[in-house]
Amino acid sequence: MKKIILIIGMCLLFLTGCTEKNIDGSLEDIMTSLYKGIDEEKLPALERTKLTKENIENSLFISDIDFSEGLISEPLISSIPHSVVLVRLKNSKDSKKVVEEIKENVNPRKWICVEAKNVYVLNKGDLVLLIMADTEANDSGIANAIKENFENLK
Repeated sequence: MKKIILIIGMCLLFLTGCTEKNIDGSLEDIMTSLYKGIDEEKLPALERTKLTKENIENSLFISDIDFSEGLISEPLISSIPHSVVLVRLKNSKDSKKVVEEIKENVNPRKWICVEAKNVYVLNKGDLVLLIMADTEANDSGIANAIKENFENLK
């Protein structure tokens, strides 16, 4: 009996260690850390706006998600294909489903005359991140650096 309890305890400990933890901090601070190490001269002039029920479909290409807050980082001039959308879900269990929905619906030509060549949709805990950037105007290194910075968040 003691062995069974020990095995169950070890399994619970293993499962607890494997769950993905939520990232603490404000979305503003997290967004700032996503751009860490990127040469500002390579970036377009960016503006941050809050993600709302009114602009979510144009930003994440889905509208039916239960989120607590979101932040969009896009150029002041909309002809530059660069968009970073960070959203904190109310329930981290929904993150994989939300990522798949965004992947199915994302439109890298949302700017009509230009197209984002790099599109990443990632999640970490209760955070979901959409990155869209162009290789010519923005250098693929920017999208990859943002992706790596997100993956390294703790």
